[in-house]
Order: sequence, then structure tokens, then C-alpha cells
Amino acid sequence: MKIQKTPIDDLLILEAKVFSDDRGFFLETFNDKLYQELGLRLDWRQDNFSWSKKNVLRGLHFQRAPHAQAKLVRVVYGKVFDVAVDLRAGSKTFGKYFGVELDSDSQRAMYIPEGFAHGFCVLSDFAGFSYKCSQIYAPSFDGGVRYNDPDIGIRWPVDLPLLSPKDAVLPLLKDFKQS
Repeated sequence: MKIQKTPIDDLLILEAKVFSDDRGFFLETFNDKLYQELGLRLDWRQDNFSWSKKNVLRGLHFQRAPHAQAKLVRVVYGKVFDVAVDLRAGSKTFGKYFGVELDSDSQRAMYIPEGFAHGFCVLSDFAGFSYKCSQIYAPSFDGGVRYNDPDIGIRWPVDLPLLSPKDAVLPLLKDFKQS
């Protein structure tokens, strides 16, 4: 497995070795021993999957402590623009984001540590998106930051994203800092 560091500490792009032949391909999407050797010692608690059509934007979501979630995200079908925003108190990159295209052809994944908001928008006609979470979803600890917050400045590759009613009214980063 190749590990690519990002400009934000602890946020990683993971490239698994893909074994291809005329029948298709095989790859390990998760190997606990390997992740522990990389210093990613997590006890995954929940797997999620979403199926979305083109221009759907989901996010930016997180869970507050003590139910904060690390995530391991990958695209099973299609292509997305995936984003993580650093919300860790005291981080030198607080409020900064990193975005990357993830797709089922490359099979790259992103490891998102606790303390980040996460979201993605679909670039292909449809996308199947899979993510492992280190904590069970706890609705009373659910949080989010608005996808188009000018203080974060994410350059989403869609002009008119399709949003859930909840995502359309998430608070701005300046409001998050005050809470």
C-alpha cells in the first residue's frame, strides 16, 4: 500500500495494490495489521454506504466528542470530489480543507482522522460511496458546517449541487467556533 500525505497533518490518501487480469481485479480494502503498522490503530465500529446521483453533495458532517469519528472512505462505483475540513481545536490548519477526486478506477481511499468535517459531491452519473467509521452514529452528537462557507472556500466542481434540507442550513465555521 502506498501512503500519500496531504497538506493537513494526519489526513492521508491510501493507494491499495490492485491485482488485475482479464477477469477483473482484486484488492484489499482494509487490513488491520497493515493499518496498525502504519500507526492507524482503530477499532472500526460501523460501515456505511451511500448511492447518489450526479451533482448530489453530502456534507460537511462530523460527530462531536466523545463520539467523534475517524473515517476510511472510498468510491465503489463512479467518481466523487471528496473533502475533509480540519476542525481540530488548536490545529495550525483549523478551518482549512483538502479535496481530492476519488473514483472506482483508481481505488484510492482517504483516511480522515477524528476532528474533521467530511463531505463529497458526485461527479459521475451515479456513485457508490463506502466508509468505515470508528464510532457508531450518535444523532445527539451530530454536527456539520455549511458546504459553501466563504471562510473555508471549498472550490466544489459543481455549480448547483443537490443538497438535503439539513445540509442546506448547516452553520458557518464562524458559528462553529463560537459553540
